[in-house]
Amino acid sequence: MSRWQILPVAFGLVLVITAGTRAADKSNDFGIPQVATINEKIHSAWEDYGITPSPQEMDTVWARRVFLDILGRVPSVDELEEFSRDRSADKRKKLVDSLLYDSKYTEEYARNWTTVWTNILIGRNGGTDNNSQVSRAGMQKYLRDSFARNKPYDQMVKEMITATGANTPGMANFNGAVNFYMDKLADNGVQATAKTAQVFLGMQVQCTQCHNHPFNEWKQEKFWNLNAFFRQTRANRGQMAPGEDNRRAFVLANNDFMGEGRNIENAEIYYELRNGLLKVAYPEFLDGQKIPTNGRVSQVNRRNELAKFVVESEGLPEAIANRYWGHFMGYGFTKPVDDMGPHNRPTHPELLTYLGEEVRKNSFNLKDLIRWIALSEPYSLSSRITRGNELDDPTVGEPPKFSHFYLRQMQAEELYESLLVATQAHKTRGSYEEQEKKKADWMKQFVTAFGTDEGDEATTFNGTIPQALMMFNGDLVMDAVSTKPGSFIHTMAKEGDSGKEAINHLYMATLARRPTRNEITAANYLIGVHKGDTAKALQDVFWALLNSNEFILNH
Repeated sequence: MSRWQILPVAFGLVLVITAGTRAADKSNDFGIPQVATINEKIHSAWEDYGITPSPQEMDTVWARRVFLDILGRVPSVDELEEFSRDRSADKRKKLVDSLLYDSKYTEEYARNWTTVWTNILIGRNGGTDNNSQVSRAGMQKYLRDSFARNKPYDQMVKEMITATGANTPGMANFNGAVNFYMDKLADNGVQATAKTAQVFLGMQVQCTQCHNHPFNEWKQEKFWNLNAFFRQTRANRGQMAPGEDNRRAFVLANNDFMGEGRNIENAEIYYELRNGLLKVAYPEFLDGQKIPTNGRVSQVNRRNELAKFVVESEGLPEAIANRYWGHFMGYGFTKPVDDMGPHNRPTHPELLTYLGEEVRKNSFNLKDLIRWIALSEPYSLSSRITRGNELDDPTVGEPPKFSHFYLRQMQAEELYESLLVATQAHKTRGSYEEQEKKKADWMKQFVTAFGTDEGDEATTFNGTIPQALMMFNGDLVMDAVSTKPGSFIHTMAKEGDSGKEAINHLYMATLARRPTRNEITAANYLIGVHKGDTAKALQDVFWALLNSNEFILNH
C-alpha cells in the first residue's frame, strides 16, 4: 500500500498520510566501488547512532525522484511504464545511466543543470533587467553547451574565473562564461571575491571585507589578498546587442593595474582596519601561495593564476561533492552547503573527503558524481519515517543521518517543467529560447531581488499565499485542467474506458503510482456527481492531484 492516499471530503479531495510502504529488494552497490563506499560509511554512521533506516522506496516513486533530480521534471507515463516492465536486478542502474548518457536525454539534462547553475552563479533575477550588465541568455548558452558536452567541472571553473570577451550571444568575441563576473566588479570586485570563494570553494567570506571572521581562521587580510586577483579586470560597455530589447552588451577585459600606490611594478591595494588604520594587500591565495606583484597583464595575469590555485585546491572537489550531495539528498554534509570550514564541521567528514578525492581522480566528471549518489542506498530509501529513525530530523536542527529520504518541495522551475510533462504540453514546445522566456515570465511572480551588495534575492515559492493562489487558479494550472476540445483532459475523457483508464493515467502522470481502492471509489463518486460527465470528473481529480502534497513534493 502507498503511504499516500487521496480521499473524498465534502467538497473535493484532500491528501492524507497513511501507514505502510512497499520495500524494494535489498540495496546493493551495482558493482560500483564509489557506491559501495558511500553505503559503507553511511551504514557506519547509522550504527554509531543506533539508527535503523527506512525501507527502500517503491520503484516507480524512486524513478520519479531520479527524474526530478537529474532532469528537473517528473517522468511521463510512457517512461514509467517502460521502467516498470524491466524485471532485471539492475534496472535502477540502467535508468540512471540512461538519464545521464542516452542521447535522447542530453538536451533535457543540459537544460536542467543549466537552470540549477544559472541560479547559483547569477541568481534567478540575474540578467532579467534591461539595464543589467549580465546577459542571462549568454550565461545559459555557456552552461548548456558545457553540460551537453559533459565538460569537466574543473575546466568550467577555470573558464569562468579567467573569462574575457563579450557577454551576449551574437556579438563578436562572445564568451558566455564572462557573465559570472560581469555584475560583480563594482566596489573593486568585492562581490567577485566573495562569490568565487562561496561558489567554488564552499567558503562564505563576505563579512571579512570589514573585520576578521568571528568563528574561523578567515582574517580581513585574506579577503583583500584574494580581492587583489581581480584588480586587473574591467567590465566595459560594448555595442548594442542583437535583438529587440535595446540591451547594450558588455565586454569583460583584462587591463594593467597601476596599484593604489600608483606603482605598477608593485601594484598594491589598501584596506582599512576597524580602528581606521590602512594596511597593504597583494594577490595571495587562501593557503598562502603568492604571485609576483607586478600589475602588468603581460607580466602576470592575476585571474589566470587564481584559476590555477582554485583548481588545484582541496576545497574545489569537496565543495562540489557537498553541493551535489545536498541537491540529491536534500541536505549537504554542511548547512548551508557553501559554508564549509572549521566552524561548520561536516556531518560525515570521511565520506566528504573520500568523495572529493574521487571527484578529482575521475577528472571532475559531474555525471560520475551524480551516478554515485543516485545509486547509493541512502538515496534509495523511503521518505516515510519509521520506528528506529524518528530522531533523524534535520528540520529541528539535528544533523542529517540520511536514514530516510527527506521530503522537500519541488523548485519552482521543476514544478513548471513537471506540469508541462504531466499534461503532455511538452510535446508541442517551441525553441529553447522560447521555452526559457515563458518560464522566466512565469517565475517573475515568485522572485524578489533585494538589491543588496551581495545580490540577495528571495522566492515566495515556498508554500506562501502567492504559490497557493498560483496552484489553485493560476493560468498554468487552469490550462492544465481545461476541458475544452483538444485539451489534455478532453482527450483523456474521450479515449478512456468509463474514466478508469484516464484515472489511472492521471495518477501515474502526477504521482508515479496507480490509485488505491479508496481513491478509485472517490473518482467514481465524482463521476456520479457530474452525472456521467467524465471530463468534469477528471478535471476535479486532476486539479486535486496537482494541488496535493504528493505532487508538489519530491519524496
